[in-house]
Amino acid sequence: MFTESRFTVIVGAGPTGLTVARQLQRLGVPFRIVERSARPFVGSRGKGLQPRTLEVLDDLGLIDRFRAAGDDYPEMLVHRPDGVTAAWRMDELHDPTPEVPYPNMLMVPQWRTCELLAEGVPVEFGVGVAALEQDSGGVRVTLDTGEVVTARYVVGADGGRSTVRRALGVDFLGSTHEDEQMLIADVRLSGLDRSHWHVWPGEPAFRLGLCPLPGGDWWQLTAPPTDTPIEQLVASVDPAITITEIGWTSQWRANIRMAARFRVGGVFLAGDAAHVHSPAGGQGLNTGIQDGYNLGWKLATGDDAVLDTYEAERLPVAAGVLGISTDLHRRHVANDTDAMRRDDPVLRQLTLSYRGGPLAAEHRAAPGLVQAGDRAPDAPLADGRRVFDLLRGGHATLLAFGFEGALPALPSSVHPHQLTSGEGAVWQSYDVHEPTLLLIRPDNYVGCATTDPEDVVAYLKLLGL
Repeated sequence: MFTESRFTVIVGAGPTGLTVARQLQRLGVPFRIVERSARPFVGSRGKGLQPRTLEVLDDLGLIDRFRAAGDDYPEMLVHRPDGVTAAWRMDELHDPTPEVPYPNMLMVPQWRTCELLAEGVPVEFGVGVAALEQDSGGVRVTLDTGEVVTARYVVGADGGRSTVRRALGVDFLGSTHEDEQMLIADVRLSGLDRSHWHVWPGEPAFRLGLCPLPGGDWWQLTAPPTDTPIEQLVASVDPAITITEIGWTSQWRANIRMAARFRVGGVFLAGDAAHVHSPAGGQGLNTGIQDGYNLGWKLATGDDAVLDTYEAERLPVAAGVLGISTDLHRRHVANDTDAMRRDDPVLRQLTLSYRGGPLAAEHRAAPGLVQAGDRAPDAPLADGRRVFDLLRGGHATLLAFGFEGALPALPSSVHPHQLTSGEGAVWQSYDVHEPTLLLIRPDNYVGCATTDPEDVVAYLKLLGL
């Protein structure tokens, strides 16, 4: 039997693995994060951060950095074959509300997302996994440097071709469509204004897209697969545009799959290692970050029953999101007239819920709109702070609405906050109308909703707190 060490090995330093690392780091849990590539990722690939992901970044203390690095999606300018141009948005810009402070998708190139998430995280570049095996004593990981380490847990966040998933023998269910491909490249150019995302449609599908990336002078180019050099391809739609530099390039193919399991013993799959999506709708990277956000605090508990809830909660969510992105992809393939619309509220991922799951304890006879399992909304407080200020930091939070009785004894990892009837904005956001206790989980979902303090005590035992 292996001798168990108390640290976690995170395999893969993309957005998912880095989110797990940040969760463990702030909770004081030892870890190693290894990345097979010799250097950080350099491409723009997954450039859209959904509103729920922005809330995760707020909780991690990074939202100001990301907002400074990114921008709203620009208006799209369609250059029709007849010479007419038409301007429109995939989704209208939404105003912030007390409950939703970040209502719009933020464009940030993926390399910059990785860079910001990696600040202060000790990533070991040029180190991959060659093999792993486990028994009741832990998980023995053989690195491709020859080093062998034994960890308590391993997180496979190493992409769609995951070495960890293959070592576990977990099926990657779904299909690959070799005839559905897309060229993606980062380019510098002259002769085109940066105030729009430019698209040149063709027959039957589009010919070219050029989207200005924030934080510099790069553009993301998308086009159907072609043998034509990028410079000639761009010149064919507008001779006034000159490509001055070509950076990262990738040939995307429609590979739509999901792992049959997200946990095998002490090994967990997350991000692209667990599910790969079409880029349509900007769901894949965001779902991976939220996998890591869900898993990180559960690893910190070290509680086996709590860790089982990772798969129970995230696998159904991943399946649902995969269906959404696949539907959007099929509309693109069919060249539907509404294929580029992104105004479905579900894409913002704010409505994703764990209602009915193993960590959703709704004890109220007549719950309001916000129930156990739902995302905890924001709201202004009487002292000038926001609810998100109370939740930030990786701890659980007890919101006591008008509760005059004695609160239960709480461990130091749970922060209580009394809300008087004078703080009506919070009561309204949470749709609370009577004295109520809401226990907010460390990942800022409502865990327990009750009027009885004993329910909170029982729930904290369920969380291993």
